[in-house]
Amino acid sequence: MPGSSFLPASFEQRARTLRRSAAWALQAAWSTSPVLLLGVAAVSLIRGLIPAGLALSARGIVNGAVAGLHGGQDIAPLLPWLLLGFVLTVLEGVGSLAGPLLRQRLRDELAGRLTSDVMAHAATLDLAFFEDPRSQDALQRAKDDPAGHVTSFVATAISACSNAVQIGSLVALLVVIEPWVVAVVLALTVPYLWAQWRLTAEQHALERSRTAKRRWTGYFVSSLTGAQSAGEVQLLRLAPLLIGRFRSLMEEFRGEDWLLARRGFGRGTRFVTVATAAIYAAFVHVCWRALHGDLSVGDLAIFGAASARMRQTLESFVQLGTSALGETLYVADVIDFLNARPRRDVAPTASMPAVSRAGLELRDVHFSYPGAPEPAICGIDLTIAPGETIALVGENGAGKTTLVKLLARLYDPDQGSILFDGVDLRDLPRADLQRRIAFVFQGFGRYEATAADNIAYGDWQRLLGDRDGVAAVARTAGVDALIAGLPAGYDTHLGRLFGESDLSAGQWQKLAVARAFARQAALLILDEPTSNLDARAEHALFEQFRALAEGRTTIIVSHRFSTVSMAQRIVVLDKGRIVETGTHAELLARAGHYAMLYSLHERTGLRAAG
Repeated sequence: MPGSSFLPASFEQRARTLRRSAAWALQAAWSTSPVLLLGVAAVSLIRGLIPAGLALSARGIVNGAVAGLHGGQDIAPLLPWLLLGFVLTVLEGVGSLAGPLLRQRLRDELAGRLTSDVMAHAATLDLAFFEDPRSQDALQRAKDDPAGHVTSFVATAISACSNAVQIGSLVALLVVIEPWVVAVVLALTVPYLWAQWRLTAEQHALERSRTAKRRWTGYFVSSLTGAQSAGEVQLLRLAPLLIGRFRSLMEEFRGEDWLLARRGFGRGTRFVTVATAAIYAAFVHVCWRALHGDLSVGDLAIFGAASARMRQTLESFVQLGTSALGETLYVADVIDFLNARPRRDVAPTASMPAVSRAGLELRDVHFSYPGAPEPAICGIDLTIAPGETIALVGENGAGKTTLVKLLARLYDPDQGSILFDGVDLRDLPRADLQRRIAFVFQGFGRYEATAADNIAYGDWQRLLGDRDGVAAVARTAGVDALIAGLPAGYDTHLGRLFGESDLSAGQWQKLAVARAFARQAALLILDEPTSNLDARAEHALFEQFRALAEGRTTIIVSHRFSTVSMAQRIVVLDKGRIVETGTHAELLARAGHYAMLYSLHERTGLRAAG
């Protein structure tokens, strides 16, 4: 399960996770743009040397000015030091502008790459992954600005290194004047760094534990603002309830964040107070030595300037260092998701034949959803001949949709095997197999795209941009008149998120069927293909179904017995098992489960008609 790197128990494990995440983030930045990464590093490291250079410049100016007071008023000895100070000040100013510019550009480059990587990896995972709430949490963490976390790590790590260079250069200056300043620096920095790191780890742990709650807040917002739910939410007056639950979670987050913030503030205040007291104590001692002639006025000036800068740099180093370490924990979340594999990932050992006949055989197939108390499919044996049309019938929850998703290899069986033209599905390349399958889902897609693209998506590599090909599919599927009635015909953008035209549920379903027509597939699966159509539209679609099914192995899932009648054989499921098979007439004559369902359907239809 993704998330194995979360708060490792031992220091060694934690250090290993940090090293792995840091190396991965640097590699991602380097492979995306080595020039930008080197630019960010160069600017930060150069800026790290500037404070020591400015301190040296100040020392030279002060000593030169003091010497000039006793030996004449010639400014020439001061000019090199003034020029050095001028150049360093300009570099510091330019660096403060260049650094954010380069970091933003690097973040933009990483955003496109890493988000694409997350999307591409998600496309390789099986359907069961997305139906597990724990996987949704892992996916949410990976989607939560991966480029921002990687860029932030790189930038803060480089800035921390820059501050370390500053600290090293300042310490080198201060040690010459007051050797025991090194002990002060170590005594102040190490405990504060450790305390802040623990606080950062606690913050990450808290955020990780909130992932599901964050998704809840998004759900409450979308329920009130989404077009599909807004009408019912308004009618039921659910807004106060959903807003109340949203606010309750936000108040919980705010309280927890405030507690951590106060702890961080307390630790920071103690560090600032103690560090300032220690540095001022050292400065007092340096003043005493200068008054007794052990040090020059320039030494006193450089120690005062460098020690003041030292405290700020130490605090900044700790903040940047712990921030960089904290970002590695978020980077680890991205790595964990990218390392996730399909639940039963088996390397293919066979290849698809050039021509598929789509003969299917199921041998003792079992399947259970994660956490479900009962299996969805239990011990199914079934053979479907190439070109045969069968119907799957049963009550809700009987396992019909699960079974066809197994046939399309959206799931893999827990036990048993499914053969496609005599080869186990798990031995075939998943992508090649699914290119041979056309599937009209019960929850069919309503793509925010043009009417032409909504059809072309059925075989987009062949049809996208081929208007004549799309129009031919539309005529075959019987939706050409529907499209002709749209404001811009095939170019009409469908969906309310980005356009102004929408379709009824039945019209969307017709487009979904047309999308299946577009796919030159050996196996056709229709899951409730006429559920949103009236009797007239259903009858018209039957003729298209017959044309589409010609020469293809076809599996129909339906509650409508008028739809089932086009099948050559009917398979009846109950509680995940096959209980009957036969033609419509044979099953009625048997007076079994199918006959009971048909009788119930007829009585319901008569009551509705009456």
